[in-house]
Amino acid sequence: MGNVLCFVYNEMADFEATLVLHLVRTRGKRRIVTIAYDREPVRSQAGLTYLPDATLGEALEMDEVEALILPGGPIGEQRPELTELIRKIHGEGGLLAAICFAPQFLGRAGILDDHSFTTSCSEENIEGLGVLDPFPRRNFVDRRVVRDANVLTAQGRAFVDFAFGVCDYLHAFDSPAKMEAMHRDIKAD
Repeated sequence: MGNVLCFVYNEMADFEATLVLHLVRTRGKRRIVTIAYDREPVRSQAGLTYLPDATLGEALEMDEVEALILPGGPIGEQRPELTELIRKIHGEGGLLAAICFAPQFLGRAGILDDHSFTTSCSEENIEGLGVLDPFPRRNFVDRRVVRDANVLTAQGRAFVDFAFGVCDYLHAFDSPAKMEAMHRDIKAD
C-alpha cells in the first residue's frame, strides 16, 4: 500500500477532505501525508490548524504515491512545485482528486485540458474575482462527481460522494458491496 498525499493550505475547506482521508486511512490502510509549500502551520476555513508532514519538494521525492487529495479553498496562488507534483503523479498514473474550487490546481497544471471535470467555481465567481480563469470550460461537466481516467473531481456539496469515489478508485474497502453499504448508510436520511 502506498502514500496518499493531501495538500494543506491556508483557508482550505478541510471538511471536504476529512471523510475521504479517514476512510482511506482506516479502510484502505494507506499512509496519509499532509504536504504544503513549507512546514509552517496552516489554518483551515474551520479554524483548525494543520502542521504539514512534508513540503512539496519532499513529496516530489517520495516513492509509492497512489493519490493526491486537493481540498477546496479560495482561488489563489500556485507555485511551480505544486504544478510539478501534480504532473508527476498524473504521469505515473496516480489518482488526482480535487473538490470544490481545488480543480483550479489541476487546471493550471494543464491536466484538465485532456479530462472532463467538475467544480463549484463558476465563471461568474471568476469574473467577480477579476482573475484569469484556470478552468478549460469546454471540458466542464455539471455533475456532482466526475471521474475521467485517473482524475476525479467533485463539487463541494458532494464531499461524501467524493470520498467514496476516491475509495472506489483505490479499492480501499474489502469489497464493493461493503463500500456501497457504508455509502448508503452515510447518505441515508
